[in-house]
Amino acid sequence: MNLTRRAQDSLKQRLPYDALLPDRMPFYVSSLVYSFGALTLGAFAMLILSGVTMVANGPLWWQTSALGHYVHAVHYWSAQAFFFFLVLHLTSQFFMGSWRQGRALTWMVGAFTFGLAVLEAFLGYLSRGDFFAQWNQTQGKAAFNALGVGAWLNLLNNGQVYGLHISVLPAVLVLLVGTHLFLVRSRGLAPPYPPDEAEVPAAGPAGGGDA
Repeated sequence: MNLTRRAQDSLKQRLPYDALLPDRMPFYVSSLVYSFGALTLGAFAMLILSGVTMVANGPLWWQTSALGHYVHAVHYWSAQAFFFFLVLHLTSQFFMGSWRQGRALTWMVGAFTFGLAVLEAFLGYLSRGDFFAQWNQTQGKAAFNALGVGAWLNLLNNGQVYGLHISVLPAVLVLLVGTHLFLVRSRGLAPPYPPDEAEVPAAGPAGGGDA
């Protein structure tokens, strides 16, 4: 068996077509809690789209033109929405125990994505070039030096900060989000905890009641 056939068989087993594009979902996904992930993904897509538009036109465009200001605002508020829904998604899945039933890797990839997204957002604030960004650069440089990573990430190096924010970290985030979605589709959504039988009142006889 050649490698191509082996890869095809592995994909068919791990991610069948009905799991990739399902037309039926479990009844419990009708809860609002299960929509936080989709809302996070939508905000992430807006971040990528607006970010690519800003990079294609350059800093002068989004700092001086009316349309550039609008796209920059869309990028900014998409970042706020992304973290808002991401925190809700991460918190709700934590209390729901979404790592159960062989889904530990799905949870680990999602948690690592959150940590990397925080660094990406921080570098985005430093790329604005205003006084707020400059102040954070000088203060953050000392913090990064104290952590022992200042030799690899110099926050006063605008080229390094800008390059990481627009190319390296977004590519890694897209890969992690894609991996997370693949794991969700292949391993399914985590169901809610079963009800505690001790807390469920016992049903009386049909048609009966206390005298």
